[in-house]
Amino acid sequence: MNPILKYLKNVFAAKRILADDTELTGLVKVDYLLQQLIIEDKVPGIAITVLKEGKSVFQKGYGYANIGEKQYIDPKKSIFRIASVSKPIAAIALAHMVQEELIDLDESFYTYLPDYPKKEWDFTIRQLASHTAGIRVYKGKEYGLNKPLSIKEGLKIFKDDPLVYKPGSEYLYNSFDWAMISAAMQEASGIPFEEYVQGKVLNPLGMNSTFCPECHYESDSQSSSENTDALEVNDIFISKEQNNVATFYTKSISGFRKAIPVDNFYKLAGGGYLSTSEDIAKFGQAFLDKKVKIEEAILNQFLTAQQVDGNSTYYSFGWQVSEDAKGRKFFGHVGNGVGGYSNFFVYPKEQLVFSILINCTDPRIQEELDAIVDCFFNESKA
Repeated sequence: MNPILKYLKNVFAAKRILADDTELTGLVKVDYLLQQLIIEDKVPGIAITVLKEGKSVFQKGYGYANIGEKQYIDPKKSIFRIASVSKPIAAIALAHMVQEELIDLDESFYTYLPDYPKKEWDFTIRQLASHTAGIRVYKGKEYGLNKPLSIKEGLKIFKDDPLVYKPGSEYLYNSFDWAMISAAMQEASGIPFEEYVQGKVLNPLGMNSTFCPECHYESDSQSSSENTDALEVNDIFISKEQNNVATFYTKSISGFRKAIPVDNFYKLAGGGYLSTSEDIAKFGQAFLDKKVKIEEAILNQFLTAQQVDGNSTYYSFGWQVSEDAKGRKFFGHVGNGVGGYSNFFVYPKEQLVFSILINCTDPRIQEELDAIVDCFFNESKA
């Protein structure tokens, strides 16, 4: 049977067995797998953008941005919580500060925030960025706080707790590290973190659909004219495109329910940004096109996995730097937050960029997403 006809038939079948199906390949298989995630109620909505050598080879929305209103996902316009995919964005802002000599990766964190409670050991910006500083992970309901805390106020959540290990001796992934870095960046530059990111990363790369929903800008802030212009554009975008923000869901036994309200501003650098799949793909492509204006020596540091006791952590400074199950090297990030799940991968050798956004707290479908990504390598060989 023709693969496309078989695909159309299977979409309406009561049961589907894909593991034994060798006829569906390439983009037909990708579409099938994504349709299944909606049909089987594994996600409420999903947007995907895939670029090959700078050109869009697959971009589509599936399911709903709002279930009750039957509002469909639009991969160009639907806005999601990107969770920890915020970290690579913050990391490039940090790289700009390193390049401008506003901040030193090997300087003590206390150089920038001397009032932060002293710990048993000192630790550096580099150790925070690579999750080797010994800062703890979330406790209890901290993951879903809904308090309007500033970046500096957010440090109160954990600042009095001891380090969980000697800095440099272990690796422990967490978002508090980047909350601390963003606070240090503000102190080092004299510019609010969100304004610096807007002026140095989002605007130059044309990421016009990426923003912070909780940002409140002061009229007397010490921003450059470039940053001020960026904020005006951002404010207009938020007011005009509010309807494009997807509803955020959490999956339960009975189905999808609206996620709890959260205010992620204090951890903007670690997981607070919103964006579209198209914008995140554009961000990834900027690295392949060398549009990120960071000196090669500095950028290489940010895209090189760190080591602890001679073993790779598969993580650099705000970036996962690893290889997939088939040994293909990539850099990017997976994100999971309240009402949002994301995959962002850049494969330099294959010139592929993947941006997959979901409007649901961890739907536990990473294996399915990995299978979808794998289809594009098979397609490129066909």
